[in-house]
Amino acid sequence: MDLFSPLALGDLKLSNRLVMAPLTRSRSGKDGVPNTDVVEYYRQRASLGLIVSEGVYPSAAGQGFVRQPGLVTAEQVAGWKKVTDAVHAEGGLIVAQVMHAGRVTHPETTGVEYVEAPSAIAVEGQSRTYTGKYDYPVPHALASEELPRIIEEFVTASRNAIAAGFDGVELHGANGYLLHEFLAPTSNTRTDLYGGSPENRARFVIEMVTAVANAIGAGKTGLRISPEHNIQSAIESDREDVTATYSALLEGVAPLGLAALSILHHDPAGELVQGLRKAFGGPVLLNTGFGEITTYQEAARVAAEGWGEAVVVGRPAIANPDLVRRWRDELPLNEPDAATFYTEGPQGYTDYPFWAN
Repeated sequence: MDLFSPLALGDLKLSNRLVMAPLTRSRSGKDGVPNTDVVEYYRQRASLGLIVSEGVYPSAAGQGFVRQPGLVTAEQVAGWKKVTDAVHAEGGLIVAQVMHAGRVTHPETTGVEYVEAPSAIAVEGQSRTYTGKYDYPVPHALASEELPRIIEEFVTASRNAIAAGFDGVELHGANGYLLHEFLAPTSNTRTDLYGGSPENRARFVIEMVTAVANAIGAGKTGLRISPEHNIQSAIESDREDVTATYSALLEGVAPLGLAALSILHHDPAGELVQGLRKAFGGPVLLNTGFGEITTYQEAARVAAEGWGEAVVVGRPAIANPDLVRRWRDELPLNEPDAATFYTEGPQGYTDYPFWAN
């Protein structure tokens, strides 16, 4: 496999196999409406085979970060339409990552009195809000009769994404947020049909993915997972349980024929990842660099060894809007400025230079 060869992901036809990771940038203001800086940021990166947007919230309670964009209000949808139009004008593809933060947020960010999670267990650490840093609160444990509402919020946000011109959606089932909280035994201690066994912990995510795929089309729907990532108090330290849980999940969604599965894991060639890839049976996007920056050599090796169908890249895409050209032509890279990852305005956002020659 060649990183620079075309690839079909469901209904999407990518010009190359480099996928921009979903990256929180906190540039959309308190109203969650993408602004002109956001439009320019994504437009600049349209040469990547596929852009996955930063996580967008499907409900007020689902917002995780200050100045995070949403897909709830008409103004937010209209803001995103400007983004997708700009990306498409440059010949690119962009999907929306629909993300509910679950318990990893705070009322001072969301404006909602409580936070939602599978079980009433708080995350360790503090949340950065509009009014300061606070300990994460003990969440409201969602009752079984509330779960259809959560699913409907995701479905509505996904339909809004398509209305905003996105080419599809990726459901965020990773990194300790709501969907992942149902999967992990440390965050899900339920005793109903949605907790306990690996099959029960996978049930809600299967129902969610199925509902969204039925609403917008499986060929426009993807899922992102991060087994054993062990952050934000979603600890998965028992390999046997991890294998059982994620196998149940992927066997449950495999018949849908989803566009793609994105896997964040440090060992892409390992037994777990390759076993899950087989269980899914469709195209797999591999992201190896959450803790470390993905290099061209690593991405090329994933391609050469055939461990997945595409490579998901984060920080190099932040600092190099023309990353595809730079990697293809072996050009030097800009270095990302971590101090501006979550600030406001164009600095460290839209001012990274393209290669001049």
